Amino acid sequence: MQRTNVTAPPAGHLDFRSRPYAPAPWLPGAHLQTLAGRILRRVPPLKVERLRIDTPDDDFVDLDLGLDPNPRAPVVLLLHGLEGSTRRAYMRVAMSALRHAGIRPIGMNFRSCSGVINRQPRSYHSGETGDLSLVVDHLRRIFPGRKLGALGFSLGGNVLLRYLAESSGAPPPHLRAAAAISVPYDLAEGSRTLESSWMGRRYASHFLNSLQAKARAKRRVLSDVVDIDRVLGAHTLRQFDEVATAPLHGFRDAADYYQRASSKPVLGSIRVPTHLFHAMDDPFLPKRAVPRREVTENPWLLGSFPTRGGHVGFVEKGSVRQPTFWAESEAVRYLATVLTGQPPVG
Repeated sequence: MQRTNVTAPPAGHLDFRSRPYAPAPWLPGAHLQTLAGRILRRVPPLKVERLRIDTPDDDFVDLDLGLDPNPRAPVVLLLHGLEGSTRRAYMRVAMSALRHAGIRPIGMNFRSCSGVINRQPRSYHSGETGDLSLVVDHLRRIFPGRKLGALGFSLGGNVLLRYLAESSGAPPPHLRAAAAISVPYDLAEGSRTLESSWMGRRYASHFLNSLQAKARAKRRVLSDVVDIDRVLGAHTLRQFDEVATAPLHGFRDAADYYQRASSKPVLGSIRVPTHLFHAMDDPFLPKRAVPRREVTENPWLLGSFPTRGGHVGFVEKGSVRQPTFWAESEAVRYLATVLTGQPPVG
């Protein structure tokens, strides 16, 4: 039978409305929300099973599979942010919430992020969708007949949106629903924003130190393809992207990478029910780069853009001892609504 494109989003997507976000009053400002989101999230108890997938270029991608609620439950793949992993609290909080909603969570570690350095000189970047495509195809084989969804955070959200745009032309889409939180939709704007303030440079320095530590660990394999001294001497993320990310992954330079890997220009091509969650005060991206117009022009997209929330912060009003996090909660509720036909209970 010839497969045909779905011509309209499902009712669960069109009818979904996210809860209003009530930010914690004791966390005024984007930076406090961002930092508190990192500090206050606690890793919930969650058993996972490691699965390694070999790649065609003699490398590997590691997945962490949460326990299966039942043999017919939907499966949601989670993608972490820059220099994150499935061990990060925001990933585990979302994975735990998905399982509570009756969905099997599977966390994807980008190359070199699982605790084991990958073998090839190349690694991952904001627009690298090949590994994600490989993983999705593998999940379709080992979970035949089960609905697949995905949730991406920050860089992982950008990768997910690029994948959705690239794969939507091949009917039917393999993913049935997606959500993305705090995505750097315009990489050039994000880079300029981080470099323009003291706090932005502190955030960038944190990521840069981690990237350079991995470069040191791979010095022998990298030395033949990049100038390792320039890589280790980079003082900004843009400099690192210029001398490492771009040449390792086939881009002319950092500007070419930012232009070709950003997700904002391709949002109009997405034909998978997708919800975007983004705070307008996100310190990693200026307000002008948030794709509000793109969301209104594509019925397959929904957007929740609260005024406050920081970057992967979204700490809600309530107890300091038992904080709740709006974006993860609403992303899981959206995915459950679309994948199961009804929102989770509780």
